[in-house]
Amino acid sequence: MSQRVLITGGASGLGKEMAKQYLKIGARVLITDINEQRGNEAEFELRPLGDVHFVKANTTIDEDWNTLLEWTIENWDGLDVLVNNAGVAAGGRIDKISMEDWDWIIDINLKGVIRGCRTFVPLFKKQKSGHIVNIASLAAVANAPTMSSYNVTKAGVVSLSETLRHELTPYGIHTTVVCPSFFQTNLAESMRTPEAGMDQTVRKLLSGGKLSAEQVAAKIVRAQQKQRFLELPHTEGKALALIKRYVPALYNYGLADSGRRFYKKLEK
Repeated sequence: MSQRVLITGGASGLGKEMAKQYLKIGARVLITDINEQRGNEAEFELRPLGDVHFVKANTTIDEDWNTLLEWTIENWDGLDVLVNNAGVAAGGRIDKISMEDWDWIIDINLKGVIRGCRTFVPLFKKQKSGHIVNIASLAAVANAPTMSSYNVTKAGVVSLSETLRHELTPYGIHTTVVCPSFFQTNLAESMRTPEAGMDQTVRKLLSGGKLSAEQVAAKIVRAQQKQRFLELPHTEGKALALIKRYVPALYNYGLADSGRRFYKKLEK
């Protein structure tokens, strides 16, 4: 039987590219998104590639998650892969970010992933099989200055994933966490920041990424198929993780220099 795959935030960007990759290998795909128009357009675009469906859902709402669970049981009699991809961006100095924005990004980037896992783990346990793919970020590995709220949520996703890796393996459930660097996507559309010009900086970094969303998606699908726990799609991401582990002085010098540059720019 073909794999049954659910992808949150699947109407655009990385989510839609992952849907394409799964459809190309014969999987059945359910994409969810808060944007109904984009979701319907994505379903229409992807339909020639295979069995794809769209259900509007907000990952911060438990009832929507229950709807997705019911859909997979009624239509597919279960699920094989849950991809927690939906996410937003935020940035700013710790004394500038509002608590409202902290609550907003935590609810989507971290608690949205938690809700997805809590909803589908009982089904996976019943099946004695399943795979959770959580999309984090290289920001979880390298905590850049002025990005505390985003860094915290992505680091939380990595911590959750490592916990689930060891907690769920005895049930036949696998976990993969993905930490990509910058790549071309529409993440900047959601950007919240109190800092002048930061959204433009993020857009520039995303557009200058060395990998396309399609390439990142292909690496993620391969990692899931091989049941690999940690996927660092970018070469610079792998290098940075190694530097942080084995040459911490160099790693800390680089981030300290980044902090000084932000200071000079923001405190003019």
